[in-house]
Amino acid sequence: MSVNPDLLREKLTAEIGAIHVDVEDTSPNRCAASFKVLVVSPQFEGKPLLQRHRMVNNCLAEELKEIHAFEQKTLTPEQWEKQKAQ
Repeated sequence: MSVNPDLLREKLTAEIGAIHVDVEDTSPNRCAASFKVLVVSPQFEGKPLLQRHRMVNNCLAEELKEIHAFEQKTLTPEQWEKQKAQ
């Protein structure tokens, strides 16, 4: 399996109900070894940051085996709207 931004975006949308996903390949030469993601999902409502990150990690468990570095930011739709307004 080749990990790429589209695959990560599709899995997060399907499995976590994400309404917005930004995926950036941050590895040198864009070789898909390092990613930065922003995930916005109503399923994060009422959950602490650690639980949100575990949800993302569980969703991408197979893909994370092939990724060297993974940075994530998880927001609820309300937090996302507030951030966009700033």
